[in-house]
Amino acid sequence: MPDEATRPTGTHARSDAPAESTQATPPTGAHHSGTLPHRGLRFLLARRPVLIRLAAWSVLETGQTFLVGYGLARALDAGFLVGRSAVGLGWLGLAGIGVVVGAFGTGRVYRGVADLVEPLRDRLVERVVVRGVREGNGGALSGLTQQVELARDTFAGLVMVSRSFLFTAVGALAGLCSLDPLLLLVVAPPLLAGVSLFAATLRPLARRQETFLLADEALADGLGTVCPGLRDITAAGAEEQVAADTARLVDTEFRAARSLARWGVLRVAALAIGGQVPIVLLLATAPWLLGHGVTPGGLVGALAYVTQSLLPALQNLVHGLGTSGSRLTVVLRRLTPTSTAPPPMPTSPAAPVPHLTTPPALTLTSVTFAYGTGGDPVLRDLTLALPRGAHLAVVGPSGIGKSTLTALAAGLLPPGHGTIRMYGRPVSETLAQRVLIPQEAYVFSGTLAENLGHLRPEPVPEAELLAAAEAVGLTALLKSLGGPGAPVDPSALSAGERQLIALTRAYLSHAPLALLDEATCHLDPEAEERAERAFAARERPGGALVVVAHRISSARRAGRVLVMDGRETALGTHDDLLRRSPLYRDLVGSWSSEPALALGDTDRVDAVAGSGLAGDGRHVVAHRPVGQVQVPGDLRDGSPFGSQG
Repeated sequence: MPDEATRPTGTHARSDAPAESTQATPPTGAHHSGTLPHRGLRFLLARRPVLIRLAAWSVLETGQTFLVGYGLARALDAGFLVGRSAVGLGWLGLAGIGVVVGAFGTGRVYRGVADLVEPLRDRLVERVVVRGVREGNGGALSGLTQQVELARDTFAGLVMVSRSFLFTAVGALAGLCSLDPLLLLVVAPPLLAGVSLFAATLRPLARRQETFLLADEALADGLGTVCPGLRDITAAGAEEQVAADTARLVDTEFRAARSLARWGVLRVAALAIGGQVPIVLLLATAPWLLGHGVTPGGLVGALAYVTQSLLPALQNLVHGLGTSGSRLTVVLRRLTPTSTAPPPMPTSPAAPVPHLTTPPALTLTSVTFAYGTGGDPVLRDLTLALPRGAHLAVVGPSGIGKSTLTALAAGLLPPGHGTIRMYGRPVSETLAQRVLIPQEAYVFSGTLAENLGHLRPEPVPEAELLAAAEAVGLTALLKSLGGPGAPVDPSALSAGERQLIALTRAYLSHAPLALLDEATCHLDPEAEERAERAFAARERPGGALVVVAHRISSARRAGRVLVMDGRETALGTHDDLLRRSPLYRDLVGSWSSEPALALGDTDRVDAVAGSGLAGDGRHVVAHRPVGQVQVPGDLRDGSPFGSQG
C-alpha cells in the first residue's frame, strides 16, 4: 500500500450507516452446477420414461398428418376424378378417422406433458422457498406466485409446440414422399432453410429478449425510486442528475427494444421461407410436376400438407419457441441461479502497489462523490489502494465521510467521478466478494443459527457456527440464549449483542473483503479487539479488512491508517501519522483523555446498553438494498423511522 492517499477529500458533513450485505454465494451442491442448457438436459434425461410415453402417443399425430394429405390425394386420383365417388368418400372418411385418432393421442399427450412439467414446477418452488427463507430474499418469494407459474406454463407450451412440429413434419414429409418424391424435392429445401434460419436466431434472440427485460425492469425500478422521492430530489437540487440517470435508463431500454425488433425480422423471414415459399414453389412448378408424373391429386395433397400441417406447425414453433423460449430462459435464470464461490485469490502480504503481481483487493482512483449536484463533495479526487491481506483503519471527525467511503467501496453508492475496482474488476461486478457490516446491526426474528447463517445459501454446520462464535467472541451469548437452535428476539438484545451476532454472521460469509463501519461501537474494548483480530486472521484467499475506527486501539491494530480531514487526507502507520498528521495527534489525544464511565468504557458507549441508556437510540436498520428497513417487530422499541437524530 502506498504511504499516502493522494489528493484531498471534500468537507461536506454526512454520516450514513450503509447496509450490511453480501452476495457471496458458495457452491450449494451438484444441482446448481453447470449451465442452464446442461441442467435442462439432465432434467429431461432423468425423465426418459415420460419422454418415451410422449413420443408413443405423438405417433398417432404423425398418422393423422399423413392421412390428411394422402387420403385427399387418393380420394381425387382414385375416386372423384375417375367417377368413383364412393371410393373418394371412403378415403375422405379414412382421413377423418385419422383426425379422430390423432385427437385421442393428443389428449393423452397432455397427461404426459403434466408428468414432465409438474416436477419442474416442484423443483422451482423448492428453490424459491430455500432462497427466500434461508437467504431472506423477499424478491425470491415474490416469484413463487408469478415467475414459477410463468415458467411452468411456458415450459408446457414449448413441449407441446416442439413435439407437435417434430411429429407433424415427419408425417407430412413421409406423405409427400409417398405421393411422389418430386414433391418432397420442392417442399423440403425451403422448409429446411427456414427452420435452420430460425434455429440460428434462437440464441441471439434470447440474449436480446433478456437484455430488453432487464432494461425494462431497471427503468421500472428507477422510476419506482424516483417518483416517491421527488420532493427530496428537488430539495437536494438533484433534478438534473436524476433526469440524466432516468434518460439513460430510457435510452438503454429503447436500444434494447430496437435490437430485439431487428432480430425479430429474421424470425418473420424464417417463417416466410419455411412456410410460404413451398406453397409458391408448388404452384409455380405445377405444370412441370404434372408433366413428370405427379398426379393432380398428389399436387392437391402436397398443398394440403403444406397449408394444413407444415405451415401451422411452423408458425406455432416460431412464435412459441422464439418468444416463450426466451422468456422461459430469463425466468429460469432468475429462479435457478448458478451459484459460484468467489474465485480463489493467492494471499499477498502488504506491499507497495508497483510490486503486486495480482490486482489489489480494493482500488479507488480519483473518486469524487457528492450528495446531489448542488452539494459539496464528500470525497474529492481520492485515490487509494488496499493490497490483499491488508488491514486498514479509517479515522476522522464525525460526519467527514467515513461511512460514505465504505458505501462507495461496497458498491452501494456510485461515484460521481473516478473508478472503484475490487480484485481488478469493477465493484458492481464483484459484490459477492465483499461483506459490509454497518453500525446498527441487523438481527431478525428466528433462530440464532438462521441469523448467523443468513449470508450463506445453505445451513451452516453447527461445528462451524461454534468455531466462528468462539473466534468472534459470541460464545457466551450463544450459551446464554440456549445454543444455535434457540429463538432470537431482537427487542430483547442489547446493541452490543446485536453487533456480535452481525459480526459472526459476516465472519461466516465467504466474502474475502470485510468492511466494518463502526460495527463494534457498542462493544467494550476487549470484545472489539477480539472481533477485529478474528477478522484480520480470517483465512480468506486475497482477504482484506477495512475498519472505520472509533477507538485508538483499532487504529493501533491496523497495518495502515487513513486519516480523513476534509480537504486533506493522510495514509500511513500509526507511528508515522503521529509524527506528520496534526489531526491524528488530536484524535489520539482526545481518545486517550476520555474519562471512564461507570462501566469502565473509555469511549462513552455501553456494551450492553438498554433502550433508555446512552448509545442505544431507537434503531432503524437498513439491510441489503439501502432504504429497506427492518420490520417493526424486529426493532428495539417499535419506534417509527426518523426517531433517531
